[in-house]
Amino acid sequence: MAEQTFFYGVGRRKTSVARVRLVPGTGRVTIDGKSLEERFPQEIRRRAILQPFQTIDAQNKFDAVVQVLGGGVTGQAGAIRHGIARAFVAMDEKLKPALRKAGLLTRDPRCKERKKYGLKRARKAPQYTKR
Repeated sequence: MAEQTFFYGVGRRKTSVARVRLVPGTGRVTIDGKSLEERFPQEIRRRAILQPFQTIDAQNKFDAVVQVLGGGVTGQAGAIRHGIARAFVAMDEKLKPALRKAGLLTRDPRCKERKKYGLKRARKAPQYTKR
């Protein structure tokens, strides 16, 4: 059987889900058919997405093709970062300790708390009056 030419990883954060495919290449990241700079104009989010590449020193060795659904820009950037890290682990299990130490393999469990009955929001109660 032929050797696999790509590696797959799914990343999640809040309500965002990113499906990442790593292919040997030149370091290009394509998100929903657009370039990384076009999809995420903010430098801080681009840096977060590229963090797994820098952690294992593979900036110009792999291309990432990403499909991302749901959530906002911060959640999507976190989901993409998580997916890239998981794809690297699928590629080579020896990279897991370095990625784990950098905190890239842990799924961020924080999400919006549900609204409770009798309250205005998740925790905000109506103003108390004695009479």
